[in-house]
Amino acid sequence: IGSPGEDVSGLMPGGDAPAQAPEAPEAAPEPAVPQAAAAPGAAPAATVLSAGVSPRARATAHRLGLDPAQAHGTGPNGRVIERDIFAARDAAPVVQAAKAAPAPDMADRPTGGMDYEEVKLSKVRKATAKAMQESLANMAQLTHQSSFDATKMLALRAQFKAAPEELGLVGITINDMILFAVSRVLKRHPDLNAHHMGETMRRFAHVHLGIAVDTPRGLLVPTLFDADTKSLAQVSREARQLGKDAQGGSINPDILSAGSFTVSNLGALGIEMFTPIINPPQVAILGVNCTVDRVRVVDGQVTVYPAMGLSLTYDHRAVDGAPASRFLKDLAKALENIDILIAD
Repeated sequence: IGSPGEDVSGLMPGGDAPAQAPEAPEAAPEPAVPQAAAAPGAAPAATVLSAGVSPRARATAHRLGLDPAQAHGTGPNGRVIERDIFAARDAAPVVQAAKAAPAPDMADRPTGGMDYEEVKLSKVRKATAKAMQESLANMAQLTHQSSFDATKMLALRAQFKAAPEELGLVGITINDMILFAVSRVLKRHPDLNAHHMGETMRRFAHVHLGIAVDTPRGLLVPTLFDADTKSLAQVSREARQLGKDAQGGSINPDILSAGSFTVSNLGALGIEMFTPIINPPQVAILGVNCTVDRVRVVDGQVTVYPAMGLSLTYDHRAVDGAPASRFLKDLAKALENIDILIAD
C-alpha cells in the first residue's frame, strides 16, 4: 500500500517505473512564422513535457530514432510510456525509397565518336548462348583438373604418321585416341555416361560422344554414336567426317543434341586449363588441354616429360566428387597406356 502522495504509476497495468520530476521548461521564443499543425493523434509538446516520459520510453525512443514529443501518452495523466513509442513508430508514414533510375539501354549509350558496326547474332550463337546460360543457372557445376604423361601417346601418333597409307592409320590424331580412351573408360563409370532428368538418371548402355567443333557459324556438337563399340580407326574416320559436315553446314540437326557425354579439345590453341560448360541434360564434359613440359625425379634423376591437361566439369546434383575423380584418374591411366588399351 503506497503512502499518501506516493507515485504508484509503475505498479499499475501498462505503467513504467516512475520518472524524476521534469525540469520546468524554458519559455519558447515567439515563432517568426506560423507553426505547422501537429499530426493527427500526436500529443502537443507542452502536454508531453508536463506529463513526462518514462525512462524506458525515452530509451526506446532514442534506440528507434523517434522524438518522444510526437508520441501520444496513454499512461497516468497522459504520461508517455514504452508502448506509446511503439505506437508512434507504427503510425509514422512509411517513406518510400526512391526508385533507381533504369540503366540506359546499351543502344542508347553514347559511342563517343567511335566507329563500330552492329552484328546480328546468328541462330547458332543465340541457341548456344541460351543453352550455356541455362546450363550454369540450373546445374551445380564444378571442374576438376588433372594431367597425364603423354609420352606414349605422342610416340604412337608419330608411328601412325609414318605408317604406310594403305593401313589407314595416317589420319589418326591425338584427339582420336582421347575419344577412343574416353569411350572405353566411361563404360566403367555409368553415372557420368548419363542424362539428369530431374527425378531420375538416364544411364546409357553405350557411349554416344558429343564432339565440340568450332565452325564459322559457331560451336556445334555432333554425336559419334556407339563409340565404345568402334575401333580406333573407325572412331577416327567418323569423327573426321562429323567435323567436315559441321564445318560445311551439312550436319544433321538430329545428331547435335544426342550425346551422352561431350569432349571439347582446346589443346591445339595452347590452352593449359579451362572450365568447359556442360551440355544439358548431360552430367559431365571433358576438356582436353595442350601438352606442357614438366619435371619429375625418376630413380634419383631429374627428367622432363610431356604432360597433357584434362579438365572434367560435372553436375554435382548427379555425381559426387569422389566418383568424378575416380573417372579422371582411370582416364589418365588409360591414356598413359594408350598402346595397351588399343591392343585390348
